[in-house]
Amino acid sequence: MPGTTNSLLRIAVCLALLVEMSAARAYLFEEGDRGMVQISPYVYHRFDNTDHNQYPRLLGLEYESAGHLLLGAAAFRNSYYQDSVFLYGGKRWFLDSTDQHFYVKLAVGLVYGYKEPYEDKLPVNHDGYGLGIAPTLGYQFRRANVQFVILGVSAVSITFGYDLWN
Repeated sequence: MPGTTNSLLRIAVCLALLVEMSAARAYLFEEGDRGMVQISPYVYHRFDNTDHNQYPRLLGLEYESAGHLLLGAAAFRNSYYQDSVFLYGGKRWFLDSTDQHFYVKLAVGLVYGYKEPYEDKLPVNHDGYGLGIAPTLGYQFRRANVQFVILGVSAVSITFGYDLWN
């Protein structure tokens, strides 16, 4: 029962944040800015895929300026079943020469949650705080997107996003 209560509480908090983001948009943000919600249902690990957590339960919120600069946060369960957070900044570039819907994105920031005995799984990590770098290839269709996020040399995550404002 505590797991169900915890999940319901997370959903309620996320919904409240989404409502607040929509209300704040009218006053704080400029034309062309975006607010995204993202989920990740699956991670593929190149080595030992059956021993790692393949279902990260990632939930993320991302702000993107009209110039495609990013700020975001994602809560997830890491490959070793530890609750983790990624706070990041970055940029998105559309590949207009190929297709106006394809893009690449780079997110860099603070990862928290890789603790003993897995602290060495992030190259830069101290007491559970580490550096995260997430290059991404994505496809934007209207308000929805799908992304393939490269997680170091060992894993790839698929995420689905939805633009809350446009």
